[in-house]
Amino acid sequence: MKAGKARGHFREILHGQQCVYPASVFDPISARLAQDAGFEVGMFAGSTAAMSVLAAPDLIVLTLTELAEQARRICRASSLPVLVDADHGYGGVLNVRRTVEELENAGIAALTIEDTLLPAPFGASGKAALIPVEEGVAKMRAALSARTDPALAVIGRTSAPQITDMRDTLLRARAYEAAGVDGVFLVGVKSWEQLAEIRAAIKIPVLLGNAGAPLMDRERLAGFGVPICLQGHQSMAAVVQALRSTYRALRDGVELPAGSLAPPLLMQQASRAALYEEWLAPPGG
Repeated sequence: MKAGKARGHFREILHGQQCVYPASVFDPISARLAQDAGFEVGMFAGSTAAMSVLAAPDLIVLTLTELAEQARRICRASSLPVLVDADHGYGGVLNVRRTVEELENAGIAALTIEDTLLPAPFGASGKAALIPVEEGVAKMRAALSARTDPALAVIGRTSAPQITDMRDTLLRARAYEAAGVDGVFLVGVKSWEQLAEIRAAIKIPVLLGNAGAPLMDRERLAGFGVPICLQGHQSMAAVVQALRSTYRALRDGVELPAGSLAPPLLMQQASRAALYEEWLAPPGG
């Protein structure tokens, strides 16, 4: 029931007339705080998943099981519709099916499957590459056929704008639209001209990540049919910086700056302490 409501809300946003910035969430408390802050969508990315679960970089060392378990914890703690970056589906088409099954059961609202060649081959030296578009289409079809709840949104993702060129970007976007995905998540679009060319090529919603600074205009993006534009993962960076500063101060016996700690009331609100007290109260008490 909870997942169904979140999926319905995500689809309303996906096909709505506005553009929203999703909150980058990575654990239960971050998702809950994002919800309390008024965000309408949360995004659980592969990079923040690797950092929060393994304290590792975004190099596909996280397993599907670990990703799905963390996604389940996030969905349990909030009613925020969560879009999960499922990377390449953790393997071939059969692995993509398993990925969709596990994440759907975890309660997420939507997921992206990308066409990046992952994990990076030995000797790639940080240079990203894409799989053939035919293989990308096969992965999209596998993801679509694996879901049991049609409300779960399956978004095709490609980094072609920053890896290859616009011709390849349009080829992949059209192919994934034809495969039946609910939207296309494009990484690396840098100009309104590029976006206009993409919107002229496909009719389904376009989601953006790592977009150029000139594109950070939600009203104009909405006019281009972009319902979601990811700003980045500043929340994880903020947490790492805050923890580092706090631990160093505590280690050295330095008094922490005023306002650097959440007050008790905020801690109680974030943990929903009042609900637990209510559940502990005797009936009729």
